[in-house]
Amino acid sequence: MSTPIARIPRYELHCHLDGSVRPDTVADLARRQGVALDRPIRDLVVAPAHCGSLTAFLTYIDLPLQVLQTPDALTRTARELVEDWKADGVVYGEVRFAPQLHGRHGMTPDEAVQAVAEGLAQGRAVTGVGTGLLLCCLRHQSPDESLAVAETALRRRNVVTGLDLAGDETLYSAQPHRAAFDLAHSAGLPCTVHAGEAAGPESMWEAIDVLGARRIGHGVRCTSDTALLNRLRTDKIALEMCPTSNAQTGAVPSLTEHPATQLLADGLPVTISTDTRTTSATTLQREFDALRQATGWTSRHEVLAQENAAQASFDPGTRSRGRTTAT
Repeated sequence: MSTPIARIPRYELHCHLDGSVRPDTVADLARRQGVALDRPIRDLVVAPAHCGSLTAFLTYIDLPLQVLQTPDALTRTARELVEDWKADGVVYGEVRFAPQLHGRHGMTPDEAVQAVAEGLAQGRAVTGVGTGLLLCCLRHQSPDESLAVAETALRRRNVVTGLDLAGDETLYSAQPHRAAFDLAHSAGLPCTVHAGEAAGPESMWEAIDVLGARRIGHGVRCTSDTALLNRLRTDKIALEMCPTSNAQTGAVPSLTEHPATQLLADGLPVTISTDTRTTSATTLQREFDALRQATGWTSRHEVLAQENAAQASFDPGTRSRGRTTAT
């Protein structure tokens, strides 16, 4: 007998804060801040099913980012995300954001991190959901800017769980950001890197061998490289796959062609996340429903993916608790 889906503890590892702001919250913050909206809010913050590129997809995060320039807005958004996780059956979630993008009105990166951490703490207190916070370096920014993000992460090590590198791999190499990741490694701060989303296996090799990534954000373009698949399997480098988003950005042609099912069957540590709950109009429940419809997933697939996510989390306590058995 299959385990009922509602009973499977869920772990979300790949979730961007600025892409997961509730549409009504974006509208309310815009009203309070005097930001005029020229279209219905969902048209502004929810991307179409097929954007054609990562660049086009990211334009739907412009407005949320515009209104997330105060500590109160960041705290509210982080708290609401934890509430949304609770409603989605998530027992532990990691959220990531780039604090350096929230200084338009003078907020410092440390203040931005503190504001998000406060919101996560408020959410934990109400829901009991465990949380982790990752800071994002950005490929298009300078090595010095990335180093500053890593330094912020280490200053706020009491609330920061890991470091990430985000951005378009087809346009920007990971190599220039090595100093930031070397600093993180020297302090024992675990790292993940967006790779194999817009570019091919070479970007994943770079993430692993140059930046020392323990996890790969997306990684859907790994299937053509047998040596890479063996490396991911042997070193247990988790793939943070986000099916709806991957189809929207063109990282995969369609959900039916998403590689998660085959990679999971081949023993790779596949995990499933939403990426951007608002931009992709999704939840983990919807992601698993879509995989069941498109590729025949069962509750057993979900159990395995959630066990992988628990083991790959950057919280040691979560790794020790994350065993689930299907019956």
